[in-house]
Amino acid sequence: MQTNLLSRKSLSSAPVAPSSKPPRKRRRWLPIVLVLLGLLGLAVFIFGTKGAQIFSMISAGKAMKMPPTTVTSTVVQEGVWERTITAVGTVAPVQGATISAEIPGMVSEVAFQSGTPVKKGDMLVKLETSGEEAQLRSAQADAELAKADLDRARDLAARRVISKSEFEAAAAKFEQRDASVQNMQAVIDKKQIRAPFDGIAGIREVNVGQMVSAGDRLVTLQALDQVYVNFSLPQQQVGDVAVGLPVKITSDAVPGGEFEGQLTAINSAIDSATRSLGVQATLDNPDHSLRAGMFARVRVVLPQKNPTLFIPATSISYAPFGNSVYVIEKQQDEETKEEKLVLRQQFIRIGETRGDFVAVTEGLKAGDQIVSSGVFKLRNKMDVVIDNTLAPKPEENPQPANT
Repeated sequence: MQTNLLSRKSLSSAPVAPSSKPPRKRRRWLPIVLVLLGLLGLAVFIFGTKGAQIFSMISAGKAMKMPPTTVTSTVVQEGVWERTITAVGTVAPVQGATISAEIPGMVSEVAFQSGTPVKKGDMLVKLETSGEEAQLRSAQADAELAKADLDRARDLAARRVISKSEFEAAAAKFEQRDASVQNMQAVIDKKQIRAPFDGIAGIREVNVGQMVSAGDRLVTLQALDQVYVNFSLPQQQVGDVAVGLPVKITSDAVPGGEFEGQLTAINSAIDSATRSLGVQATLDNPDHSLRAGMFARVRVVLPQKNPTLFIPATSISYAPFGNSVYVIEKQQDEETKEEKLVLRQQFIRIGETRGDFVAVTEGLKAGDQIVSSGVFKLRNKMDVVIDNTLAPKPEENPQPANT
């Protein structure tokens, strides 16, 4: 038994031999991998869900059919348009003048009211003439004395009492005195400024007691029963115009009014600076609606008349690469087999403009149905429906209301 105890002590006290295998290290990267795998799975789930939603929306969009767009329509019209040449002109009176003082003096009387009609010979402005009238009376007295001397000399010459030279001296003296009378009378007449023709007096520019010099403006006078309209045409159109052609004139100052006249004068030379030809038209103006200096639109009506296709200007889509319209055509729906209206973009060439209309020279034919307004929002092959309840009504001579 003691031997066993000793053997056990010797065993317990004996040193333990070290192990040949190292201890296992803790795996710290495993949680990170697990987190990354979780995030990846979440991302796949989210993107998969969104992708399914987007795919379903695209499929629904392809299956969904857009409703047709509402448009207004018009028909391409054909008519005979008078061939015209348009221009911008200025109204001028047939007779018009700025009345001025010919000689200096002080205004003693203004005998007219501004803006009223006056007759030829009516007194407009009178200058002070008291000094000239006194000189006139003196000259008249000298002339009467010279006339008496001439009468006596004529009687004596007839009886051969005086010589011929003495008679001629008496005659010359009388003529000199009479000329002095006429000169003073002319000065007085020039100080009484009268209307040279029938017309409308303008606003007076002088007052009683005012001193005026020779050439000072007193008042304007315009005869407005007839007026001229002066305008210019390019030299290329010289061969198209002739005296006697009818002319139609409108002005913004006379809303709704159109005046008719005729071409009365063509300038003999072309302006070398502008290469344009001066032209004048004459027209009646009995109510004096047109005033000198007014702006006017002129249309010279040429004898040629051409058949023309025309459409409203609002139906044209203007673009640098070409102007176009949208033609409304009937087509059969491939799914429902029902008839529908579809747009077709048609490029055109346009000509002159007349009011709200534009002439079409190429691209359309009479009777074609086209969109009449709102063309900027349309596209080719678009389905449409027509509603002309609020469609604008184009006019050849529009008169827009002032707002």
